[in-house]
Amino acid sequence: MLPTLEVDRRIRRTWRFHLRLPWVRAVAFLLAVSAAGAIWRGFSNPQRSDDVRRYHGRTFRVVNIVDGDTFDLGVPDGEHPVTRVRLWGVDTPEIAGSRDGAMHFGAEASAFAKGALRDREVYVVLDPLKTRDLYNRLLAYVHPTRGEPSFNETLVVTGHAYADLRFDHAYAARFEALEKDAQARRAGLWADLTPERLPAWRQRIESRR
Repeated sequence: MLPTLEVDRRIRRTWRFHLRLPWVRAVAFLLAVSAAGAIWRGFSNPQRSDDVRRYHGRTFRVVNIVDGDTFDLGVPDGEHPVTRVRLWGVDTPEIAGSRDGAMHFGAEASAFAKGALRDREVYVVLDPLKTRDLYNRLLAYVHPTRGEPSFNETLVVTGHAYADLRFDHAYAARFEALEKDAQARRAGLWADLTPERLPAWRQRIESRR
């Protein structure tokens, strides 16, 4: 498998060639306009606008780790004394005590998150199209420091998380490519993963492929 950087270079070369064609330029322009409209609608939503104002581009301390992809920031969220964050675009295996019970590599992913994030400051970035999930958790990309890769991305690269293929988001294609690379390297959970150890949502996706 090609390294991720080489894949990125080939994608850019392909786009440069095809953008010379008039019809491709027209389609690209329409897609750009559509994306800009979607971003504006996302950030103009009252709930999302408030989330962006309060969290986007700001730094907060992580005060509690729930599991590999869920933790609390030490800042109030409405009536709650802390803000619960769900890392957007990734899914770590469940741990003991969760609704689905302990899963393959869940304990390792949780321990990895605790070592990397607990009691540390993180830089929060929100996706313009969605800022909350069904449980009202804040959906975010979280960076150890501004300018560094997000912890979301790190989880995928190290094999502590799956790229979450159920939902579209700003880094969907990148996370999927990084997951393929981690799988090829047998990093983390990929070292001894068997089909029955996959989360239910991933088993459903794999069965349709």
